[in-house]
Amino acid sequence: MDPKSEAPTAGPETLPRKRLSRRATLIGSLIAVIALAGTGWLAWRLTHPAADASTAAAGGGARRGPPATTVGVATAERASIPILLEALGTVTPQATVKVRPQVSGVLQKVLFKEGQMLRAGELMATIDPRQFELALQQASGQRQRDEAQLDSARVTLQRFRTLLGQDSIARQEVDSQAALVKQLEGTVLIDKANEGAARLNLGYTRVVAPVSGRVGLRAVDVGNVVSPSDANGIALITQVTPIDVVFSIPQDQVGELQQAVSAGTVMKVTALDRTRSATLDTGVFASLDNQIDTTTGTVKAKARFANSKLTLFPSQFVNVQLLVRTIDNAVVVPVTAVRLGSSGDYVYVLNAAERIVSLRPVKRGPATVDKIVIASGLQAGERVITEGADRLKDGARVVLPGDAPGSGGRAAGARRPQGAASAPRGDASAPAGASAPQALASAGGAPAAAAQAPAIAGTAPSAQQRQRFLEQVKDDPEALARRQALLAQIDRGDPAALARWQQIMERRRQGAQVPAQ
Repeated sequence: MDPKSEAPTAGPETLPRKRLSRRATLIGSLIAVIALAGTGWLAWRLTHPAADASTAAAGGGARRGPPATTVGVATAERASIPILLEALGTVTPQATVKVRPQVSGVLQKVLFKEGQMLRAGELMATIDPRQFELALQQASGQRQRDEAQLDSARVTLQRFRTLLGQDSIARQEVDSQAALVKQLEGTVLIDKANEGAARLNLGYTRVVAPVSGRVGLRAVDVGNVVSPSDANGIALITQVTPIDVVFSIPQDQVGELQQAVSAGTVMKVTALDRTRSATLDTGVFASLDNQIDTTTGTVKAKARFANSKLTLFPSQFVNVQLLVRTIDNAVVVPVTAVRLGSSGDYVYVLNAAERIVSLRPVKRGPATVDKIVIASGLQAGERVITEGADRLKDGARVVLPGDAPGSGGRAAGARRPQGAASAPRGDASAPAGASAPQALASAGGAPAAAAQAPAIAGTAPSAQQRQRFLEQVKDDPEALARRQALLAQIDRGDPAALARWQQIMERRRQGAQVPAQ
């Protein structure tokens, strides 16, 4: 077969395709890029209309930036800050005495009630005294007998000495009689001691309170035989006024407390209940222990309380607040205003006029539960950010809770189309759609000059306008006073003040209008 006869016949389907030129390719790519950019711009415009409008109203075509952050603010002020040391303490009585009988016998009377407050020396109980009375009588009789023998021996000794002077008796007899007198003197001295012991035992039959305090539950009843060896005794007396509280403090605070004690400073101590909501009593710091507990790194301290109302009970757990010292006239801010960064502590300081914050390094001092002392870097009267600081940076714009919505931190009037005017809000009788001059004329009593003024939001300020008018300058006392004076003049019907108000509203209306496209 001829190869030429097998070649395909040329037709419309087999014509070669014409290649595009380089210029056509570039133009097509450029058109595609422009179309893609236009689509992206249109999508952004549709999804961010509010941001564009607020930027145009606030800045009049200024450069766009991130939206302002709503924050909380506080003013740095001077105050006295107490430096408190808090700890958990245990109420400890100064004296706890277990009353035991000093002699054995039958308990005859119990003269106290359980829980009674006793004074030192007050009679509590009596033991049957009869055996001790008899023992005292016996000792007294023995003493009297030996004293009589001593007197007789002394008389005989005096006689012997007289005879010795006359050389009528031997000296040996005189010396023997003198020794007998000394022996009888010793016997009498022993008898007096026995008599005193018997009298003391008789006194022990009256059981008295050794210290003042509160008596506990009694351990014996009338008729029981009691003795000094009884483990429970008769009762337990605890001294409750005054009373001590023992608590532990960190070893780092020992030096400062010792200096205060050496200087004679009286440090106030407050005892609080378990919930720290009620103050039980107020006392003074008493003393420190002489050793630091190596296991905990703390040292025991003691505070003394009068406890006149008996609010502190022995072995009770209480919360202790020790006032170490007071820092006077210190610059303080809320604790939430101070933040910690890589270069140290800092705060955000607010520029109230421009609603812009600036980062300022500070040096912190002692702190309480809600306040912290600023040692340096901040002056009293400056305003700092306390809430919302996590979303801020140096130079960021903020919005305060009292600012008007959409103002971006600055006062702005409501947006209205040019030439549109509504009837006064305060005049319900004005017809709908009436112009501002017609509304002024129908209100009656308004000056004719005010009727010829340009279209404004209303003749007299409404309640909402008053509120916005004052909130815009609430951080500037002088401007706030001037605006309050202007509103007061308007309320008195001053035509000049009313005209001034109309001019202010007209300027704000013109500044809030959107230019025609």
